[in-house]
Amino acid sequence: MAEIASRRRTQPPPPHIVYEALTDPDRDPVRRWLILHNDEQRPTIAEAVEPNLVVWTSIWPWRPDARIRFDIGGPPHGSTTLSWTLIVDDPVPDGETTVRMRKRVNELINANLRFTFGQ
Repeated sequence: MAEIASRRRTQPPPPHIVYEALTDPDRDPVRRWLILHNDEQRPTIAEAVEPNLVVWTSIWPWRPDARIRFDIGGPPHGSTTLSWTLIVDDPVPDGETTVRMRKRVNELINANLRFTFGQ
């Protein structure tokens, strides 16, 4: 599998809260953040190790091999360092498709999710 994109940013809540948000995006129906486009599908959890790792299956039906890996770090009561990595099988998508996929994951995680935490 090839890593085609990754980002690392801090999130305001502690790691266990970020872990819960990634493993159960609908836990707070008032603050929905996993808002998918019409051409996307809900990911499932391929792997999870509380509170440090979550791996989602693909959100793109046209790219079912894609995985989004979340590495969650930080002190138990401080802010979280959240890294996501987009991983695909060969053939690797072209540059334009990779950029589109990267921007979409970044929007979901570093915009939508972040805003639910008040940032």
